[in-house]
Amino acid sequence: MKYPIPPGVFDIIPKDPKELWKSSYLWAHVEQMIRTIAREYGFQEIRTPLFERTELFQRSVGETTDIVSKEMYTFEDKGGRSLSLRPEGTAPAMRAFIEHQLHQANSIQKLFYIAPMFRYERAQAGRYRQHHQFGIEAIGNQAPEQDAEVIDLLYSLYQRLGLKNLTLFINSIGDLESRLAFRQALKTYLAPRLSSLSPDSQARFEANPLRILDSKDPRDREIVAGAPCILDFLNEESRQHFEDLKQLLTILHIPYQVNPLLVRGLDYYNKTVFEIVAGELGAQNSIGGGGRYDGLLQSLGGPDLPAFGFGTGIERILQTMINQDVPLPRPDHPTLFLVALGDKAKRTCFELLQVLRKHGIAAQMDFSGKKIGKALHYADQIEATYVTVMGDHELETQEIELKEMTTGHKVKMPLSKLPEYLLKTMEKPYEL
Repeated sequence: MKYPIPPGVFDIIPKDPKELWKSSYLWAHVEQMIRTIAREYGFQEIRTPLFERTELFQRSVGETTDIVSKEMYTFEDKGGRSLSLRPEGTAPAMRAFIEHQLHQANSIQKLFYIAPMFRYERAQAGRYRQHHQFGIEAIGNQAPEQDAEVIDLLYSLYQRLGLKNLTLFINSIGDLESRLAFRQALKTYLAPRLSSLSPDSQARFEANPLRILDSKDPRDREIVAGAPCILDFLNEESRQHFEDLKQLLTILHIPYQVNPLLVRGLDYYNKTVFEIVAGELGAQNSIGGGGRYDGLLQSLGGPDLPAFGFGTGIERILQTMINQDVPLPRPDHPTLFLVALGDKAKRTCFELLQVLRKHGIAAQMDFSGKKIGKALHYADQIEATYVTVMGDHELETQEIELKEMTTGHKVKMPLSKLPEYLLKTMEKPYEL
């Protein structure tokens, strides 16, 4: 092919026979479920540009993170401004919150987004240079109930989509006071072992030693297994917040495991951090996670309001659904397919299409004048529920024969009764 797709990205087409998770009808199913549950929990949609000023991500995500130091798509525009494609969703949402002064209308804001993110990294299963995230930003409430509500939303979404074998990991990295005390103890422990750490962790030792706890390198994991535990350094306020969260998760019947090594990859997190994993994705088995970032808004020049949120990759959700053999919805298909015999019948069927669609009935017809056999074969390919053939006899008698494709059952009726009949028998009313 002369112009193939760039590496690390993919097309979403109506139905992909090779990789089913790339089929648009499944994406629509997941997105519809997301919008439904977001509405039930009181979250409203926010949409931000694909690119922002580079400084926004440097200030919020952190210059020492892999995202900023290695993975951002950064370019200079014709005005000399440094811009970056959005690598994550929280910083743009916070920027929009400040710029539009949303706190003046209500200091409690519950926002969600479904959006593509861009990171230049080695493509592998569940990780792409353009990926899509569903994210939540709950702003203005520091209570542990807010943490629990957001975790419940994400866990419930996975359950509604049919995902199994889910494990929720939680941890607290405390407030700034707690982290400073732990940071010093961690550096004291790691200093004599520095040469044994991976190159990435050695580079993080001064700038962000907590990230070493989250390393996947076997050398690092063996070393940090004996490191001080951050939970031992929480001050009373952070400790109580974490204890309350655990009690709330128990009340909600959400099983969890405390993982003291969980710190997440972005600099703005504090107190609660969490991650939900599924065993069917291989090495990249995390399907969603997030935490609390109470100081982020103020650091970007906004009001001092607490915040809690998450991001979950839609690709990973879909891949897990496929790998776990979750029952999937049918692809989009017409309720009725019309086959016209002759020009007069063709015009009548074309007019009938509009009538049916105005009743909310998905309908298609053969425009090409195929032979009946080929037209019926096409109706079967697009999985039409019913098919009817209209010719001179049907026009004269104003009576048609409706055939159900899966069973072969046939029923005759007046043409004028067709919309009413289909509305009563459709397996699911077509949503306009």
